[in-house]
Amino acid sequence: MTAGTQAADEAAARAGAERLLAAHWDSDRGHTYPHRKTYPHQWLWDSCFAAVAWVAIDRPDRGLRELTNALSGQLGDGFVPHMRYAGPSKGRGPRSDVSSFTQPPIFAYTARVLSAHVEVPADVLTRVERGLGWLWEKRRTADGLIFLTHPWESGADDSPRWDSWAAAFLHASDWSRLKWRRWRWSALDRHLVEQAEFDTEGVSVGSKSFLCAPAAFNAICAHAAAEYAAVTGDAGWAARSAELVEVMDRQMWNEDTGLWSDVAVVGGGPSVHVPTLDGVLGALVTTDEAKATRALDQLADDRRFAAPYGLNFVAREARSYHPDQYWRGSAWMQMNYLARLAALRWDRADLVAAIREMSIRGALRSGYAEHWNPQTGKGRGAIPLTWSALVAAM
Repeated sequence: MTAGTQAADEAAARAGAERLLAAHWDSDRGHTYPHRKTYPHQWLWDSCFAAVAWVAIDRPDRGLRELTNALSGQLGDGFVPHMRYAGPSKGRGPRSDVSSFTQPPIFAYTARVLSAHVEVPADVLTRVERGLGWLWEKRRTADGLIFLTHPWESGADDSPRWDSWAAAFLHASDWSRLKWRRWRWSALDRHLVEQAEFDTEGVSVGSKSFLCAPAAFNAICAHAAAEYAAVTGDAGWAARSAELVEVMDRQMWNEDTGLWSDVAVVGGGPSVHVPTLDGVLGALVTTDEAKATRALDQLADDRRFAAPYGLNFVAREARSYHPDQYWRGSAWMQMNYLARLAALRWDRADLVAAIREMSIRGALRSGYAEHWNPQTGKGRGAIPLTWSALVAAM
């Protein structure tokens, strides 16, 4: 690619991101919606990523409003729901105003990004801390890992890392040979809502059949604690981050794959070791350079995660890899972005540049899709989807 072509693609990607954000902005609700027809509600990590994208196109005012609204559904005990409904809704727990489940706490990182451009109000930072505090208080195993009660909470809804649980539900003898079908996994989602245990406020705090401590969610939590500490100077949260990182490296590192694996707490099985981008994100926080290098090197390996139009979510050589299927191998802009953050932390300029270039190609080829085939760039899911405007922040 010539310098002129690269510059033209960068300009086109930024312009497309600006149009996408503007078209999806709802001034009355104070946030972007991911996709008007498919996703009309406000999702937690979608809005956090949208806020980062607003900063990238020089509108931190909208970014701050986006984050403020994402946190406005927080309950009294600090729980931050993964969805604020556009209207009364059901099917995600007993509440009709917000969901009963959470999502990765990208909000702390978003607050730090915003703080470099605007003053983040004290009440927003208080909500950030209370959201992190809820996870540390309500969702930690005896060993100190943070667990989830539904795959939705990971953000990676139908990842093959959940296939051991899916096999149990589907009465399949071999989880590794499961054929993904959306209706079957949707039935699993409904079943796991029924299996969830809710407190008096309608918040999921446990499950009879699904508890998992995912590597990516724990990495994002540790990163969030460190980001909050960086913004506020709170040494206590820096210490909590370091403690979680130590437990992750001790309990989640998989020497065979060179990645961090999930830990099954209730149910589950060997699928927690399927090589996905989730397993790379420990590099966001680990202090072990050897581990970070082994994981990050796989982002440059086309047998693993490297691809022309974005990182494969599932390693290409894995049996579970299907580049056109939802969370089974397709590329996702927000996962590219998180992997890029991990590469930045370890000064991997080679990976930072490669991820940026593949993300630009993917955004332009797919039409800013929800996700896309990383080998061809063909868009999948909702097209366009707001979080693909993150390309402007690359």
